[in-house]
Amino acid sequence: QVQLVESGGGSVQAGGSLRLSCAASGRTLNNYVMAWFRQPPGKEREFVSNINRGGDNTGYANSVKGRFTISRDNVNNMVYLQVDSLKPEDAAVYYCAAGGIFTTTPVRYTYWGQGTQVTVSS
Repeated sequence: QVQLVESGGGSVQAGGSLRLSCAASGRTLNNYVMAWFRQPPGKEREFVSNINRGGDNTGYANSVKGRFTISRDNVNNMVYLQVDSLKPEDAAVYYCAAGGIFTTTPVRYTYWGQGTQVTVSS
């Protein structure tokens, strides 16, 4: 079992930045592929970014490529998402997830956090 807790969300103006964090407890994070998903108001959950167990392979949704950066610290059981140049359409609840496969499909991720809200004003 892995417990995931996100933090770092908030309300920012367009063009601003945030650093989202995901703290894991239970099994060590290096057993898992980690990912960030988001769910905008009234929409389905969507893939944002993922990172493999070693941290040397990452993936991004086209909508965030070049603006968001995922990283992980397996020693301290943390995953981060640096979100820069935020746009109003980035507003969503952001979720951290852990799974066994490097994929963009939400159902392939076994463990989920409770989410952290990001609000972007224009």
